[in-house]
Amino acid sequence: MTINPIVIAKVKMNNSYVYALDFDGVICDSAVETAITGWKAAASIWDDMPKAVPQITIDQFRLIRPIIETGYEAILAMRLLYLGETVEAIYGDYGNKIEALLQDSQVKVDDLKKLFGETRDVWIENDLADWINMNPLFDGVAEKLRELGQLCPWYVVTTKQERFVKQILKAKAIDFPDGRIFGLDRNMSKVEVLAGLLKTHPGETIYFVEDRLPTLLNVSKNSGLTGVKLIFALWGYNTAEDKALAAQHDFTLQQLDGFLKL
Repeated sequence: MTINPIVIAKVKMNNSYVYALDFDGVICDSAVETAITGWKAAASIWDDMPKAVPQITIDQFRLIRPIIETGYEAILAMRLLYLGETVEAIYGDYGNKIEALLQDSQVKVDDLKKLFGETRDVWIENDLADWINMNPLFDGVAEKLRELGQLCPWYVVTTKQERFVKQILKAKAIDFPDGRIFGLDRNMSKVEVLAGLLKTHPGETIYFVEDRLPTLLNVSKNSGLTGVKLIFALWGYNTAEDKALAAQHDFTLQQLDGFLKL
């Protein structure tokens, strides 16, 4: 039997790299679902908030989504929007406004994380199809991930709780090992996860795709991660200012149509 040497070369090449992918803003456009979950959770803390979230507030949340790092922050962001804070005001002083709200309401971050996950769990239990519909993958991503899984190892590196990532990927018919999801449950920073992947895949090139500029900047400052290639997802939750700043760094700026070009 004659084996095509070109095919062999391609397989060897593909086995020499690994993808580490952020989830929200890279794989999944979860902004609307995050807004609704955040509102529902906030309404369970502050009883002056109606149960139904206004569409205008969802639209405002999408605008401030780029500054939100972890899902539970959506609870506080939706509360701020309900209290009449403008998108511009939240952008201008996000950290202080969040901290003041935490102090004023006497709620703890760990409790908010738990509440956010439980609120999602209730939604899923009551209407899984609706929850899945609110978590669409970006155009063409599902097909690219199915192909990627045939060519090289890939991981999800996210601040989302792992069970939600699993459910979304399963619903999109993407076969993916549980052990390759590094989520909020592990209490590991993305820097720590990437450092671990370098040890797991010695001699292989790791491509990290992320839509949050602060995360990429943090990774780029770590001397132990110089072997990780950093890709800034322009289609994700970032601003025009983020894009301009990213262009000043040694990142690959990528559009959605170039994502996972194999």
